[in-house]
Amino acid sequence: MCGTCGCGSQEATVSSATAAPARTTEPAGTRTLRLELDVLARNTESAEDNRAWLAARRVSAVNLMSSPGAGKTTLLEHTIRAVAGTVTCAVIEGDQETPLDAERIRATGARAVQVNTGTGCHLEAATVGRALRELDPPPGAVVLIENVGNLVCPGLFDLGESARVVLASVTEGEDKPSKYPHMYRVADLVLLTKVDLLPYLAFDGDLFAGSVRLVNPSAPVLPVSATAGTGLTDWYDWLRARSGPPATGGPS
Repeated sequence: MCGTCGCGSQEATVSSATAAPARTTEPAGTRTLRLELDVLARNTESAEDNRAWLAARRVSAVNLMSSPGAGKTTLLEHTIRAVAGTVTCAVIEGDQETPLDAERIRATGARAVQVNTGTGCHLEAATVGRALRELDPPPGAVVLIENVGNLVCPGLFDLGESARVVLASVTEGEDKPSKYPHMYRVADLVLLTKVDLLPYLAFDGDLFAGSVRLVNPSAPVLPVSATAGTGLTDWYDWLRARSGPPATGGPS
């Protein structure tokens, strides 16, 4: 169970979820704070274990986060096929239910493990650790972790990744970086997706980029369209630069 948002009372299918807390008579605010600290501390410990496991195998991991429907799986399908021969990709798919996304990824020829979180709205490091061992990525591979679609909790949980990418589609509007600043604050790269739809929308790309800079001045914003091919070369180059041994420490 997520002590931050209260989601995840059901157990994930790949790993056991954090046990639900017992009832208490303590003031609600005090207990909520301690639970959140406990959950995040335990998660951080598991994330460091994942980071050491990945480093020992010379494997790097990238955590992709977004709201539902931003185009993560479609982008991964195109990416895996395009970088084949230069980067070996393996994928951990996070969804509340169904194996559909992992099946789409396996159709590209890449290894994929599906994690279903039940009512949980994000992946946790312990779950990802179990999935990594089942995935068994080869040395030098890049593990792409498609987190559960959610703009809140995924940004709070270190999974042991070496980089974090936030995807935002043009259909979501320009104001999401301002409304969900923590998610954008932890990003190493922001992908503005589905830009092929811009002729049909009143979306201000400059306003969106400005909103990102207000909360995270160092994260580049890269406009892409997986279906039209826009911006994908730059995205592939960014990903190739992260193949091989991961950098020491967590995401910037």
